[in-house]
Amino acid sequence: MKFFENFIIELKNKFNKPLPGKNAQFIMAADSRIMEMQKLDNFENAKKSSVLILLYPDNTSIKTILILRPIYNGVHSGEISFPGGKHENYDKSLIETALRESREEINIDISKINIIGHLTELYIPPSNHLVLPVIGYIDKKPKLKADKIEVREIIEIDIFNLLNKNVVVEKEIFSNNIKIKAPCYNIREYTIWGATAMIISEFVELIRN
Repeated sequence: MKFFENFIIELKNKFNKPLPGKNAQFIMAADSRIMEMQKLDNFENAKKSSVLILLYPDNTSIKTILILRPIYNGVHSGEISFPGGKHENYDKSLIETALRESREEINIDISKINIIGHLTELYIPPSNHLVLPVIGYIDKKPKLKADKIEVREIIEIDIFNLLNKNVVVEKEIFSNNIKIKAPCYNIREYTIWGATAMIISEFVELIRN
């Protein structure tokens, strides 16, 4: 599809310039998170991890994939995120981590994924993870299957819906029994907030023009 090919070419060109960075991430961060992150200047003890922002054509739109985590005893229980996870010693790079985790979580054929680049690393205080968002694309809509243990639901999002300012709202969120007010993306019945929203915010700034 020509429109998708042109989009990918334009996106690749964006990586010849500086990334939008933390200022773009902070647009979708709660005030408490911004203050917490501004105090940090050393991430040596953080756990390395990465996520995959996968782009693909679907009729006249361009979509990406998010996953809804199951309810479990952990800090990210029931949250929406990109496919991805913790870097393991056998992973040759964080890009390989994002691909491996995506294959495990949504059963995607990673041999067909082309990597474009990555966004700015993002530190997540509750889980002590330093996350690298990796951007890749595939030429046609993939066949996906959610892992029964790690993924409650696969969510397909039209990336251009994220450019609509009306989908950005502020909500009161309960996280680890604490109520916080945070900016969110309100897409259909899904509320996307926290680190995932911050990653999306930088991606949106990257593609806005």
